[in-house]
Amino acid sequence: MKQTLQLKVTQHLTLTPQLQQSIRLLQLSTLELNAEVERILQENPLLEREESDDDDAPQEGQLSSLVTAPATSERSTADDDGDGDGDALAGVDSAPTRDDLPDVTDFADYGGGDNDWGAASNNEDDDFAPQQAATSTLREHLLGQLALLKLPLRDRQIVAALIDALDDDGYLAASLDEIAELFSEDDALEPEELTIGLKYLQSLEPGGVGARDPAECLALQLQALPENTPYRAAALHTVEGHLPLLAARDFTKLRRILRCDEACVKGVHELIRSLNPRPGASFSRDEANYVVPDVVVRKVRNQWQASLNEAAMPKLRLNRIYADILTRNRDASNQQLSAQLQEAKWLIRNVQQRFDTILRVAQAIVERQRRFFEYGEVAMRPMVLREIAAMLDLHESTISRVTTQKYMLTPRGTFELKYFFGSHVATDTGGAASATAIRALIKQLVAAEDTGSPLTDSRIAALLGEQGILVARRTIAKYREALSIPPVNMRKAL
Repeated sequence: MKQTLQLKVTQHLTLTPQLQQSIRLLQLSTLELNAEVERILQENPLLEREESDDDDAPQEGQLSSLVTAPATSERSTADDDGDGDGDALAGVDSAPTRDDLPDVTDFADYGGGDNDWGAASNNEDDDFAPQQAATSTLREHLLGQLALLKLPLRDRQIVAALIDALDDDGYLAASLDEIAELFSEDDALEPEELTIGLKYLQSLEPGGVGARDPAECLALQLQALPENTPYRAAALHTVEGHLPLLAARDFTKLRRILRCDEACVKGVHELIRSLNPRPGASFSRDEANYVVPDVVVRKVRNQWQASLNEAAMPKLRLNRIYADILTRNRDASNQQLSAQLQEAKWLIRNVQQRFDTILRVAQAIVERQRRFFEYGEVAMRPMVLREIAAMLDLHESTISRVTTQKYMLTPRGTFELKYFFGSHVATDTGGAASATAIRALIKQLVAAEDTGSPLTDSRIAALLGEQGILVARRTIAKYREALSIPPVNMRKAL
């Protein structure tokens, strides 16, 4: 075979360093972008921040209005295609766990609902007193009480070991045998000593601390109440042996067991609802996660328009001193500075291109979801990444990068751009309804239902069918579960 030379012309995409940086910056969140820019500022002397004039600086309160907490947007983790081929809801466990307790005890009803601290004060100066965050942890709070008890040193050590074994909710995470193993052989503990130490721990505040399960936690709080408290004995009998019935809201069977009337069962239910199943939660120091929105949406002359948030944009410029030196001296000794000058130009251009792309995508979303800004979630229309990509002549992967961890501040709250995308469900007219809109309708139907006879998933599906939205019962169950709405038997009230 004879060897020959041939010329072949082909086209291919090369990921240059500039293109790689552009893609990487596009997928970063605002906080990550600022961290990346700060790192480059430390390494590149040719780059510096542009100092803004005092007149252009945001006034006090203006910037704080742009730094907000993201609105809660229930995104279904289940199959949203509406074909009803997803998994069915899991059944109710025979015995409740701490995660199941919100169905029994509404955390918004601690203290019976109308709390004294929420009432208006007679002193006008105290009307707007700020609420102070917890200044001590649960461990510090309990050790402070332990220091006031007149106990022998050995008993103090035992109670302190029990305190160290508590979890964030105030429950004893380890068994007594496991705690006994923490002590050396020379300080071996007797079972009676640990039991006495646990009694000391459970006598401390907050009530219910040191419990080993939810039933014991509620029982400790009931035992601390005065004996003449209405329904105290019946409530104590319920939490000690029949808490699963109350969790399942099987009031008929509970009434037969307690041998009392409906008013007594209702009183027991309300008394248990007033207890705190997580006594240590008030000492947690969890802080809200705040985000800086990249885009702000406003209605201007009856038109919804998106604009960039200036507070989220890093303002960069070239260092003119170094740039002038490189302009006058273009010898080989300045090759490193020349490379840094080029990198600085790339960064400035890529940062600007990043925000331009975000603005284009945000404005396209606003145009497609205009009815959402007017009427809310029930007017959300189905939309996929492919639609926006076709509108802007961009690739779907670019739209995916732009909508991830980028936020939009609207009159209805702060939302991630990805929130406006979702699957759809067919209607009887041949159209489509957004999964977000269907979840909003389910939430409205449940909020307006009769608590004595709540709506079943089949009934909700039938009501949506009357509105022209064809949704399977199992799809309703998935959406309801995604909204943290309990099943029908858990929503029934006396």
